[in-house]
Amino acid sequence: MYAQRYDSGGKGKSVGLGAAVAVNAGLLALLMTTGVVPTTIRPDGPLTIIHIPLDPPPPPEPIEQPRVDRVQPAPAPLPFKPTPIVNLPVPNSNFGSTTILQPIQPLALPPGGAVTGSGSGSVPAEPAPPALIGAEIDPRFANAFQPEYPAAERRAEREGRVVVRVLIGIDGRVQAVEQVSAVSPGLFDATRRHALARWRFKPATRGGVPVESWKTMSLRFELSGG
Repeated sequence: MYAQRYDSGGKGKSVGLGAAVAVNAGLLALLMTTGVVPTTIRPDGPLTIIHIPLDPPPPPEPIEQPRVDRVQPAPAPLPFKPTPIVNLPVPNSNFGSTTILQPIQPLALPPGGAVTGSGSGSVPAEPAPPALIGAEIDPRFANAFQPEYPAAERRAEREGRVVVRVLIGIDGRVQAVEQVSAVSPGLFDATRRHALARWRFKPATRGGVPVESWKTMSLRFELSGG
């Protein structure tokens, strides 16, 4: 009975060992048939650069500049130069005058333009023209030369100097008044009206004969004076 148990155990071990050998043989054959094939990697060749020329860009279009018309500047106005004024002593301290003498006219020559003489044939000297005596303020009206202060100018508190040129006729009256300078139009207008109505002069004379002449007169309007 002991001999049968031993025999049956030996057969089982032989069968298991044969199966393991068969399995290993199959795996080895599979590995041999599915081996990795080596691959050769070749490096790239040298890089070749090819220059392709480009067409030049077109020239830029000209930009039309806007036309600007130059305007010539107007000439600067010439500064006004008033007539020089020379104040003469008069009764009123706010009043002054200057006489403007008329130009001396040359004597007329006889026909032919020659002057004949007697004796040795020398040309006699021409007689001097009569002297011109300028117009003067009539002392009887000396206190009436200052015009009244205009009410509008007084309210505006405007004061200052007024200079005028007057044409004096042969009767001593003022024929025309021209403005040289004035603080305001109101003060000049008051002076012009007063000169035409109230001013009296001794007319200018040439050789004792009354003649017309121009005279520059200056007045000053002061608020404290009236």
